[in-house]
Amino acid sequence: MAVVLLARNPTDTVTYGLLPAAHDLGIPVRILTDDPEAHRRAYADLPGRPEVVGCAVQDVRAVLATIEATGTPLAVISNSDHLQVQTALVAHYRELPGKDWRSAQRARDKGLMRARLHSAGLDDTPCYRLVEGTDTAPANISYPVVLKPAEGVASEDVVLVRDRSDLERRVSDIRTRRTGDLLLEGLLEGELNTLETLGDGTRLRVLGSWQTRVSPPPFFIEERLTWNPHPDPSVVAAVLAQLERLGAGFGACHTEFVLTPAGPRIVEVNDRLIGDHCDFAMARLLDEPLFHDLLRLLLGEPLKAPPADPVERAGVVHWVLVDADGVLREAPDEFTETRLWSGSEYRLDYRPMKPVGTTVRVTGTNRDYLGSVTVTGPDAAGVEAVTSQFLSGGHWVIG
Repeated sequence: MAVVLLARNPTDTVTYGLLPAAHDLGIPVRILTDDPEAHRRAYADLPGRPEVVGCAVQDVRAVLATIEATGTPLAVISNSDHLQVQTALVAHYRELPGKDWRSAQRARDKGLMRARLHSAGLDDTPCYRLVEGTDTAPANISYPVVLKPAEGVASEDVVLVRDRSDLERRVSDIRTRRTGDLLLEGLLEGELNTLETLGDGTRLRVLGSWQTRVSPPPFFIEERLTWNPHPDPSVVAAVLAQLERLGAGFGACHTEFVLTPAGPRIVEVNDRLIGDHCDFAMARLLDEPLFHDLLRLLLGEPLKAPPADPVERAGVVHWVLVDADGVLREAPDEFTETRLWSGSEYRLDYRPMKPVGTTVRVTGTNRDYLGSVTVTGPDAAGVEAVTSQFLSGGHWVIG
């Protein structure tokens, strides 16, 4: 018996987080994916390489048939935004631990999420759906509004529009490359934050929060995250009340919310660990085996108690962005090193996200990342100093 993991493209969270954790725990893993060759290449050098099976993973019936043919699973899991509903349905069918598929669908479709919160009186954000094939906005809508895909990821095609002509132009542009419903949402004014949680379906643990710096409008690119181990309890309680109404509470959950004058308003819920290597940073900041703990939850084990004497550390994740169209001529290789500042040690990690020689262009999305700089250490002042020192080195050249 093995854990069945549904995946599309390989990700570092799975390759360097969940799979090594499963190997440590002695748990076999079978990957079901619609791109098996890419996964076999990604795992070629891993100890205890997982079995990789080709499967149309977006089709629940295909997943169930493949599972029938390949053996009874210990659990069915996924760290993909695109596959949480399928994972929940298959787990329910197989009577395995999992989330409610309705909760997964609310997280996947931001319009359904907003409607659920509206019905409970927990959200007052205006939201209107542009159904594919109609794209007719109400005449009385108040501008500016945020235009976004109902099931989008990575800030792709999320843009602030200021009037009807701008809206029509943006919708027409998005429709040249994307199908599916679009949403018009009222602009949420305030600081963007995250809430990171783990749950066993009954109890929920707040791991911490990231304060998020976002690019100026009209786009919403995450530029920097700063770790906050002790978010305001009243804010946390309000966000948790909204998550409870949505039904989120099993496994990992990465929730983004804006702290508005009227209180926190959720932007989106992701039924997975935070991505872009922030999950690895969070594991270091907490000094806990995050990926091992998540696997145990997904296998049906109860949520473990938080440490009695938690580690207090500071951390920043800073993304280096494409600032001009061209070819990436110079960029650092991946590295990890220790740097000293005022007598203390800080860990600096750099992870390239585009190889040298790549043709790059400014897209206004998280796809503009050239690389991530992560610094963790004993205090915020030193973390900021080490981060600034590295960023000032002129390491990236686009020509």
